[in-house]
Amino acid sequence: MTTPGVETRPIRLISGESPFCETFFTDVKVPKANLIGKVNGGWEIAKRLLQYERQNISGGFGGGGGAGGLAGDLGQIAKSYLGTDETGALVDIDLRSRITKNKMDFDCFYKTIARVAAEARASNGPSAATSIIKYAAATFAQERSELMIEAMGSQGLGWEGDDFSARELAATHGWLRSKGNSIEGGTSEVNINVVAKRVLGLPDPK
Repeated sequence: MTTPGVETRPIRLISGESPFCETFFTDVKVPKANLIGKVNGGWEIAKRLLQYERQNISGGFGGGGGAGGLAGDLGQIAKSYLGTDETGALVDIDLRSRITKNKMDFDCFYKTIARVAAEARASNGPSAATSIIKYAAATFAQERSELMIEAMGSQGLGWEGDDFSARELAATHGWLRSKGNSIEGGTSEVNINVVAKRVLGLPDPK
């Protein structure tokens, strides 16, 4: 990264964070001694690194990967804003159903991560299956963020100021940040293609 001609420019997201950047290589010269693998074989290495990246990214979606992780437990927060019935359940039956489904999806997701991790340890590291968990993780985290904002109503749309609590601001910023979940580690569209070709073995469209 300190080689002359290598330049990074941070990309500021709508959430205010800058986890992404552009990298430019202007007349960069790389010593032959720094060659990794075979000449013109860089893409094979890059694809392998992406499998590790997707696995690592997916493991973090339970916490900061969406408003549910940043602001707290989605179900409990929804109850605090919308109230409960005589049984202690969320009064909004439709929202309750969708929150329950999201929690069940995440529970299945964590079990799948554990299985994929076990398979990786038993073989030679992660496989193309990491594209499955990366796609699922991004989708579930974005759904959770949307549900959080819906539960908070207008209080979930604050950017700054004393009219909003720290939890509400975390939900807003987490919701906006979650838009990047389907880009990092390869876009959702790219990951779906990887699953089709490398996992399911489907032929290229004619």
